[in-house]
Amino acid sequence: MLFTLKKFLGGLLMPLPLLLILIGLALILLWFTHWQKSGKALLTLSWLVLLLISLQPVADRLLLPIENKYATYQGNDRVDYIVVLGGGYTFNPNWAPSANLFPNSLPRVTEGIRLYLQHPGSKLVFTGGFGPASQSSARTAAQVAQSLGVASSDIVMLEKPKDTEEEAADVATLVGDKPFLLVTSANHLPRAINFFTAKGLHPIPAPANQLAITSPLHSWERAIPAASYLYHSERAWYETLGKLWQWVKSPADAPSH
Repeated sequence: MLFTLKKFLGGLLMPLPLLLILIGLALILLWFTHWQKSGKALLTLSWLVLLLISLQPVADRLLLPIENKYATYQGNDRVDYIVVLGGGYTFNPNWAPSANLFPNSLPRVTEGIRLYLQHPGSKLVFTGGFGPASQSSARTAAQVAQSLGVASSDIVMLEKPKDTEEEAADVATLVGDKPFLLVTSANHLPRAINFFTAKGLHPIPAPANQLAITSPLHSWERAIPAASYLYHSERAWYETLGKLWQWVKSPADAPSH
């Protein structure tokens, strides 16, 4: 119940729902009250913020400092486990396996497979519990890996965790004090590392699914608002809220900055 409430309230605090709520409040003020100036000011401000965070230069400037904390893993550390954290998913047995993973999940799995192929003898660990779907996030990701040639004997599924903190606790029981590669979205990795090191673990950061664009773009791609860039802003805001919540729960485990 608490987990569902946390997700629901957190969802309402995301940029799009929050701005829509503010726009709705502004319309109420304009249509049903004498607070015309307040309504106009709130509507204008909400529209302007929505516009700005839907533009590539703004969105990626917000996201880039978070994603830049860890570079793509190119090392050759000796590891027994490659841990891939769960993300958004659904499950439809009539779909291609990869179609069941949301855009934040599939790149994690493919990066995990890339690292698995570079580390013969390692185990590929997928984490993530059950949502509304009939099977777990971990099992859905494992099916994708198997469909791409990973042997089932090299796959470990941790199907109970509901969030990153629980994933860290379950991984601790599996890997002990051994170093391991930790694969998750680049924007999520700094917060995930905090959870795992707080458990006394030794994760080696391996970011996937980088979103903030630093390579050249067409001028219109930078100037026209897009839902994809709004999503980039959302990820920056989500991880900022997540770090704040992490600090509230365990100030000693949160990053000093």
